[in-house]
Amino acid sequence: MNGRPITDTPPPFELVAEQKATPHPVDVALRLLTNSANHGRLWLGFAAAGALAGGAARRAGVRGLGSLAVASFVSNSLVKPLVGRRRPDLERTRLARRIGSRPWTSSFPSGHSASAAAFALGAGFELPVAGLALAPIAAAVAYSRAHVGVHFRSDVVAGVCVGLGSAALVRALWPVRDQGPAQTATAEVPALPEGRGLTVVVNRASGSATDAADEIRALLPQARVVQWDPDDGPEALDGLVGDATAGEPLALGVAGGDGTCASVAGVALRLGLPLAVFAAGTLNHFAKALGLREFADTADAVAGGVGGAVDVARLDGIPFLNTASIGIYPDFVVARDRLAHRWGKPLAAAIALPRVFRAATAIDVTLNGRRDRVWTVFVGNGHYTPRGLVASERDHMADGLIDVQVVYDRGWLSRTRATIGSLLGQVEKSGVYGSVHTTALEIRMASGPERIAHDGEVTEPVGGVRIDLSDRLLRVYRRLPEGGARDGRPASRP
Repeated sequence: MNGRPITDTPPPFELVAEQKATPHPVDVALRLLTNSANHGRLWLGFAAAGALAGGAARRAGVRGLGSLAVASFVSNSLVKPLVGRRRPDLERTRLARRIGSRPWTSSFPSGHSASAAAFALGAGFELPVAGLALAPIAAAVAYSRAHVGVHFRSDVVAGVCVGLGSAALVRALWPVRDQGPAQTATAEVPALPEGRGLTVVVNRASGSATDAADEIRALLPQARVVQWDPDDGPEALDGLVGDATAGEPLALGVAGGDGTCASVAGVALRLGLPLAVFAAGTLNHFAKALGLREFADTADAVAGGVGGAVDVARLDGIPFLNTASIGIYPDFVVARDRLAHRWGKPLAAAIALPRVFRAATAIDVTLNGRRDRVWTVFVGNGHYTPRGLVASERDHMADGLIDVQVVYDRGWLSRTRATIGSLLGQVEKSGVYGSVHTTALEIRMASGPERIAHDGEVTEPVGGVRIDLSDRLLRVYRRLPEGGARDGRPASRP
């Protein structure tokens, strides 16, 4: 006898065969794929790859993550609690296909499917070739949820619909800039073939400083390229730039993010020199508004003498080119930068935003003499759209006004009302939002010193600040809008 108790009942033949059979490669692949998409890890990986690649791939990753965030919120926080559908019976799925512990949340809709469709379509809106490459992967992720037995097919179809709708909503609120660069005032800038007479300041602290310098020299071999460490302060720029009164340089260039661009723009404005911006930062809002997405765009504008003039806003005399803010946003920038060295700015932003949003508190401020309690104050150098918390674009860069948008504290749902109103494009009807266009804004921090964010940089806490526009416009190299239209306004202020 072999010692086995005679009371043992052998398992059914079918179960023994299934347990001993080698799993089919398709089952293995789909199990791995569906698990890789847990918590959006697969899509975070694609976004990280896009961030490393830069340019359009980076923008595609950011748009994809934004679409994914909306889809995840709609499916997991809105629809699932309302429907409460049970998961498929485990016995209906072959053992080789099962993934172990099943999710406990509602089966309808499939959150994985929603996230997959949202990321693929969102990225595709920004970079069509990325969308084509991601579409079959997203489809496979969606199918895998039914294959491994954690969703019904109708759950998957509904999830895909939620994802596609979310990506379309994000595109409507945050349009893909296919209409060309923003308008500027009329101004002449010198044509500098091969960059002769151009001095370009490269941010030495940037990890890609050497690559940027080499690429600029390849495009404009006669340009003078110097490196500047922002820790040395703006005063160190004067020694690097040279003597403009002696006729050299004829124009300044800058390769870095928006904060670096603002510092060099202040020098160019003071010396009366035109500025050429090379988009070498993470977001490059100023360069994008000028239509300068790639180094080659800037090199072409410099060589051809294509330019205009733009407003420069000031924060107690310190120039900024895009936006300034108090309240939630400075805390977000600090939290994002703490994580950026590990995850990169786009992914760090996605992690930091919900943390800061939950922990934020309202502050008391006085705006041009009027005291109120607010969650955030946004100040744009020019009119920004869409209105509300998602303001990101401007059509004009020399309208002579600053755009002030405020989210007021009107009870515990104020932030939620502002967020929903911003997403739906109805923030002006939320009851917690106000805006005004003005030439100057005096801010006093009634509840204590606060940090101020401007062009991605954050100040130390201050008790008050004055925001206004420079008396002179900054001449810039740029790509013209379709048809070469500018507004005809001269590059000076009356």
